[in-house]
Amino acid sequence: MSHLVEQMAYVGAAPWHGLGKRLTQKQPLEVWQREAGMNWQIQESPVHFKADTVGNLSTIHSFLEQKVLYRSDSKAPLSVVSNRYQVVQPREVLEFYRDLTEVSGYELETAGVLKGGRKFWALAKTGQGIALKGNDQVNGYLLLATSCDGTLATTATPTTVRVVCNNTLTIALDGTIKAIKVPHSTRFDPQAMKKQLGVAVSQWDAFMYRMRALAERKVQWHEALGFFMNVLCDASPNSPLPTVLPNERALRKVQSLYEGQGRGATLESAQGTAWGLLNAVTEYVDHERRSRSNEYRMDSAWFGQGALIKQRALTAALQLAA
Repeated sequence: MSHLVEQMAYVGAAPWHGLGKRLTQKQPLEVWQREAGMNWQIQESPVHFKADTVGNLSTIHSFLEQKVLYRSDSKAPLSVVSNRYQVVQPREVLEFYRDLTEVSGYELETAGVLKGGRKFWALAKTGQGIALKGNDQVNGYLLLATSCDGTLATTATPTTVRVVCNNTLTIALDGTIKAIKVPHSTRFDPQAMKKQLGVAVSQWDAFMYRMRALAERKVQWHEALGFFMNVLCDASPNSPLPTVLPNERALRKVQSLYEGQGRGATLESAQGTAWGLLNAVTEYVDHERRSRSNEYRMDSAWFGQGALIKQRALTAALQLAA
């Protein structure tokens, strides 16, 4: 089976997906760049194509409106994009954290390359954290990720990680994700992004106030079923239970995680609460959802359909606690 993860590095405990090379703490960015597989550059070349002419002779033509992006180390092609496409280099993702780690107390925790170099990221702990009832620790992180194939804008996302199970959740308030996105039609300006992020990161306290409210909101069994039907089966919480359940396997799995099989499900903050409902879904997406491999599950949980499911669960949980 082909692997999505080209290479990655981490500090501390092994990530939930079990991938990567472990580093000791406080490594310089140059070590991260090497060990995370980010010590190469994206290079570009005009698009050329071969066309047959009379007598089966071939002529090489150029298509000047687009360019090929390829790796400097292996020369492997990455994508074909327009000439207006603004490339963000792998080293720029790590350099984004230099002053944050040296001055602001951030600590890099994982970094790596997905899909042969088409997508790469770094994740750092911000130093913010809170303990919900029963010593349920939740820490703040900042994820910076980008792509060179048009599938992802350069995106900085304030994220939480629940320590007991490593569930990840994007910080969102009032139904709005507090991510900062720079499209590849625009030059990436790290300092401008950090200024914008100052607002998003400062909303940590407001977001965790909402999470405390979820931990206080007790849930009846019919509310739990309605929540999971809403999130996983796109059914109204108050609609009649259908004879044939769509996505039945997922529904049964999240119910079992919520009812005690999930990591941290029996903590005071989660048992029988809206916080428990939310974490049953995030654990399912991050750890249990069917996928071709752990690499594919990680990509989905952070950037794809899995991330959308978790956002839907957060919105539904906040509505319960409103």
